[in-house]
Amino acid sequence: MSGPAKVLVTGGAGFIGSHLTERLLRDGKAVVVIDDLSTGRAENLDAVKNHSRLTLIRSKVSECKELGKIVADCESVYHLAAAVGVELVINSAVRSIETNLHETEIILDAVAEKKVPILLASTSEVYGKSTKPAFSEDDDLLIGPPKFSRWGYACSKLMDEFLALAFAKEKNVAVVVARLFNTVGPRQTGQYGMVLPRFIAAAKRGEPLRVYGDGKQTRCFCYVQDTVEALVRLQSSPAARNNIFNIGNPEEVSILELAKLVIELTKSKSTIELVAYEKAYAPGFEDMLRRKPVIEKLIKTTGFKPSTSLREIIQRTAS
Repeated sequence: MSGPAKVLVTGGAGFIGSHLTERLLRDGKAVVVIDDLSTGRAENLDAVKNHSRLTLIRSKVSECKELGKIVADCESVYHLAAAVGVELVINSAVRSIETNLHETEIILDAVAEKKVPILLASTSEVYGKSTKPAFSEDDDLLIGPPKFSRWGYACSKLMDEFLALAFAKEKNVAVVVARLFNTVGPRQTGQYGMVLPRFIAAAKRGEPLRVYGDGKQTRCFCYVQDTVEALVRLQSSPAARNNIFNIGNPEEVSILELAKLVIELTKSKSTIELVAYEKAYAPGFEDMLRRKPVIEKLIKTTGFKPSTSLREIIQRTAS
């Protein structure tokens, strides 16, 4: 009798990857996680670390000697391993670009050889400097100049997308590209600049919440369980193959209002401090005024719409 279906999750000890791993185990899958723990943490998997159907391999994808054999045994692959966070992208640009490009190339080669379906996690950063009020998957992309390192990250993830879809066309690989818009929730760290965990941590300590720029820039935040649900549905949907999908919650909020909401819901006495981008990052840093997803394609294909409210997200994350 054959055992449970096996799934590979690269970056499975990361924030999103660990929640995805738990979900796949609940669904009865056997899960192999490959993660070098450079930004992921082994403790993210504490709740399932002794699970009989979980295998954790501490390695880069490119350095995993058993990769071919692992992929051959899997029904599907989720590729989440990547450089994450604005601060890491700016301060370690070479590492960020090389990680995104090289690791993706290696995993695509492996799935192409074994004809295993793959879901590639991309990012809303690929929309770049576009000033549209909301972004859809077929929009043109406007990337800033290469002298600003944040655009190197956007370009590297965009090249991942180009490469994955080229594999789909030329090597008959079943590919899904998921562009994630600010996934948040428990286990996310503010270490690499993620705004919501940074705000919550400061509020709990009673320290000022540092808002960059004038705080009028808006973002949309998607609860991690909603993101995971969308990923799983896309991977299991034949209609999603060889397509790009936005995953996010369209509820929009300014960063200044987000800071006020965090202070309110955590009952903190913290104040808000406006910090110039040049002081927070480096001269010439460019930010986007809005970053709102159009998700009709996701809803039409999967029947699912991320809908956890921002207030509920903050309460769950801060608890």
